[in-house]
Parts: sequence; C-alpha cells; structure tokens
Amino acid sequence: MKLPRQVAVAVAVAISFALACSGAHAQTHGQDASSREHAAMHDAQDGEQPAQPKAAARDAKSDEATHPVTDHVPPPAPQHAMTEMSPREMTDAMEMDDTAPVAMLRFNRLERSGGNHDAATAWKLAASVGGDFDKLLVRSEGEHTQGAFEGADAEVLWSHAMATYWDTQLGVRHDFGRGAHRSWTALGVQGLAPYWFELGVTAYLGDAGRTALRAEADYDLSLTQRWILQPRLEFNAYGKADPAARIGSGLSDAALGLRLRYEIRREWAAYFGVERVERFGGTASLGEAGGVDARETRWVIGLRVWY
Repeated sequence: MKLPRQVAVAVAVAISFALACSGAHAQTHGQDASSREHAAMHDAQDGEQPAQPKAAARDAKSDEATHPVTDHVPPPAPQHAMTEMSPREMTDAMEMDDTAPVAMLRFNRLERSGGNHDAATAWKLAASVGGDFDKLLVRSEGEHTQGAFEGADAEVLWSHAMATYWDTQLGVRHDFGRGAHRSWTALGVQGLAPYWFELGVTAYLGDAGRTALRAEADYDLSLTQRWILQPRLEFNAYGKADPAARIGSGLSDAALGLRLRYEIRREWAAYFGVERVERFGGTASLGEAGGVDARETRWVIGLRVWY
C-alpha cells in the first residue's frame, strides 16, 4: 500500500527533526562534562578537592566498611637501596646469630616441705652458658633438714644437642650431705618426648664398681594462661648397696608429685602441691634404722624462677 505524498513528507520531516535534537543534546552533554573537568582542574590548582560523584562516594564508603581505618597500613617503600653486607654484618643487623652464647639460671623447685617429721627446704636448679648446640650445664638438687644436707648432689656437664629437642650430657657428679660423699662419672640424655613430656635419664659410674641410674619425667598441663598443673615422677636405682650412704641395691626410691603453680610473670611463679615419697628394699631398711620413714607424704609450697 502506498502512502499519500503529504504523509511521506511529514514522516521525513519528523525523523530529520528527531535526529537534529539528538545531536544537539549530545553536544550539550559533552560541553557540560568538559566544563566540569575544567572546573575540577581549577579546584585542584587552588588546593581544593573536587566533589566526588555520588557513585564514587558510595564506592568510598563501601571501601571504608570493608577495610576499617584500624587495618594495617604498609610502610612506605625504602628510599635508598641497601648497601652490600657481609654475612657477619647481616647476622648482627638481624640479630639472628644462632651461635651467640646465652646464660640462664633456673630454679625449677625452691620449696619448703612438711611431712611426717621436721620441715625441710628443697631445691632443684640448673645454670647453663653456651650456644644452641653446645653449652656448659651445672645442676644441683637436694634438701636441707635438721641442720644438715640430705640426699644432695651437684653436677657439672657438657650438654650437646644431638637432635631436635634432645641433648646428650657428659660430666661428673658429686654427692654431699649426710652419709658418705661419692663422686661419679655421668652420661645422660634430656629432652621433650612426644606430647610434650619432659624426660631426663642419666647413668652414673662410680669408684669400686658402683653404678646408678636416675630418671625423671614431668608434664605441664595449662589450665589457663597463668595456672599450670605439673605432675612429676622421679626414681633412683643403684647397682650395689652402699650402707655408708644408706643406699640399698636395686630400685632405691621414687617420688610422685603434683604441683599447681601460678605464673606471676613467665620468669616468676609460685606453687603449692603434694608429693609422695617411697623407699624400697635395702634403702628402706637402712633409712628406718636411721629414723627415716620408708613412706612419706609431703605438702610443698615454693617458687619457680628463671633468669
């Protein structure tokens, strides 16, 4: 069907007018955008911040919500290149010298105990100086009761790291206090067993064919960040009887203790607890002859300190 001539002309005129209006609107929009950019440049030169469009403002708010002001802000990039350093200088600058000597004094137990008879003061200490692999270790334990030392000894050992968490120890031990004073050659191992049990086993060789073995184990059970419960087991055995030192052959004695400590600081802790001591065989008989009970339960209170 053909349109009348007048209708065709009217349609053509309408289309031309629409195209002309569209071009004018686009030109006007471009001029407005150019004017905004020009104004923003002038504002920046005058020290003023250009106004953000609504979409940009929404994006900024969203970014602040995702990354709070308290988030870590990376430091600025270095302004100068690092000069070349020798391995020794690098170690000193980063404080990562594994061979640097370190000294430590630790009182694992410094306590007052009361049992079947008079109260006693007991100690177990260790002092060391050296590096991560080799160090000089001095340790001592015993108690003082009724004006004299009882079951006391001191050891000087060379400690060498043989594996992760494990050290071998070689040195000498000397017993002092009531009874005969004996000297021994010591060889032992100490470290952390699976599940964080701390173990120590030392064998001793003395004069006249005397031999001895000491083993101890303890475990720190953290109840809170500061309250720690520590069960502990120790026993001693001897190869031959030594009546002068009130020691029988075989399993001599064992101690099972439970201590609850409160760490005021990591270096300072106060504790209290209970310990059961059993003496066996010839050691029990010799002890009872000297007025020492074969079985005894002790209440203890003390300090654990290290520097």
